[in-house]
Amino acid sequence: MKIDAIILAAGQGTRMRSQRAKVLHTVGGKPTLGHVLAAVSGLEVDKLIVVYGHGGDQVRTTFADTDIAWIHQQEQLGTGHAVLQAMTAVNDDASVLVLYGDTPLIQEQTLKSLVDESNHGLALLTAIVTDPAGYGRIVRDSSGAVQAIVEHKDANAGQLEITEINTGILAVSAAYLRKWLEKIENNNAQGEYYLTDIIAMAVKDGVDIKATTCTDPKEVMGINNRLQQAEAERAYQEREVSRQMFDGVTMLRPESVTINGELHCGADVIIGQNVIFNGKVNIADNVTIGPFTVISNSSISTGVEILSHCVIDHAVIGDGCRIGPFARIRPETALAAGVHVGNFVEIKKSSVAANSKINHLSYIGDATVGSGVNVGAGTITCNYDGANKFQTTIGDNVFVGSDTQLVAPVTVGEGATIGAGSTITRDVEPDVLALSRSTQKTVKNWKRPVKQDR
Repeated sequence: MKIDAIILAAGQGTRMRSQRAKVLHTVGGKPTLGHVLAAVSGLEVDKLIVVYGHGGDQVRTTFADTDIAWIHQQEQLGTGHAVLQAMTAVNDDASVLVLYGDTPLIQEQTLKSLVDESNHGLALLTAIVTDPAGYGRIVRDSSGAVQAIVEHKDANAGQLEITEINTGILAVSAAYLRKWLEKIENNNAQGEYYLTDIIAMAVKDGVDIKATTCTDPKEVMGINNRLQQAEAERAYQEREVSRQMFDGVTMLRPESVTINGELHCGADVIIGQNVIFNGKVNIADNVTIGPFTVISNSSISTGVEILSHCVIDHAVIGDGCRIGPFARIRPETALAAGVHVGNFVEIKKSSVAANSKINHLSYIGDATVGSGVNVGAGTITCNYDGANKFQTTIGDNVFVGSDTQLVAPVTVGEGATIGAGSTITRDVEPDVLALSRSTQKTVKNWKRPVKQDR
């Protein structure tokens, strides 16, 4: 079956009080429209159509890499009008799936079930909610058949008591949809063309209407203000964290963990409280992540221990590394197996070979560090002259004493030792001791100044 999907994303979202387009506000680190596009992507859609309006340039730029037929709705005259604009891009023999760009929790399987039901005529996605205020109500006859959808502002007292609501998401053949859209009128409290009016037309035409009730009403939660955005964020995080725990991940404080993107974990992973994952993060087996750590777009290998308050960004961490606490691993850094990075150490755009240690209060930037290297406390690679970056190369089994400055470009040969407190400005040969210190002086009979009484 050929499927054309229409996503309505033209709303201004005035209640968000933002200059950003409504569907670009994020849940789980991704624009709400991005979540909807991801849910649709698994349906083998023939054509993806997005109706945009306010902030349209922002929306199109954000999703420039996605194959989308863009339809501009210049006047906001209601959902029926928006879908009618999109029908110019719809294939005549398609089944049309209509959904909304501000429902980030919608799931692929829910949409697939809905599209399958549309083989019989028109398929609606409904939900049962405790507070239906603001939603269109599903009106059924005595036999339970759907007769109409009545918008909240047009509902009578009896209809307002109905708790089954219209989600706005539906699937129907293009032929039926074109026919009904041309007949929609705007004789209602809002003066808009309601897409929901096609339900009564379908009943009149004897078309079979299938109402699929969403098992989790949160799936169809729309975002119109910051409170709803926060509620959707909580629901999203609960779902993602629960999914990880069902897959075997130990979450010590699951309600405090944030997943913004794709998190893939191996066996026996332990995640502490207030840990944040951004982008695509891959974690192998037997990894422990301490509290208050942020990991973004990185790969963590088997047996790694990350202590508290670390930041790891666009990095690769090898097997058995130990990092932290309070370490920062910046982009383009790769740590080989068994590397130790300690407290208040920052590493940027560097590779560190196996079993090297950088344990205290050091900065390693634009460097290649060999295996078995020991970098003492307070060591700095001076890689920047104010205009250009330069490389530092440290060979295998080098010992760098504390409080050393390596002024790049510089190479320290294999097996060399750098004495503590040195400033190294020239290359160091292998297996030598390099020192750079002023002569120590002793002043005898020294009297320390004493404050005078006032």
